Amino acid sequence: MKPTVAYCHVIASLLAADGMMDQPEREFLDATMTKLGLDETERDAVMHFEGGDDAERVVAQMPLEERQELRDDLLAATLADGKISPLESQMMQRLSELLGL
Repeated sequence: MKPTVAYCHVIASLLAADGMMDQPEREFLDATMTKLGLDETERDAVMHFEGGDDAERVVAQMPLEERQELRDDLLAATLADGKISPLESQMMQRLSELLGL
């Protein structure tokens, strides 16, 4: 799996941690996928949570600077809809630990 796709899979999993992804969260994910240059097939896979099983393993192996950027994007993603659910908070904590940050 390409690191950019894994990056977006991890963000999508955080945004869906509370069981729903509202419009501001979808817009954040879409903007991230655009920024990282995902093609339509990759975007569709991320949006439908297809093939994301290895995403966490891939992002955990990224260089420190990229993991820090992902952490920042994860935090921004949790704030995209103006509220942080307890499940999003728990997942953010787990992902920060996974990233070694």
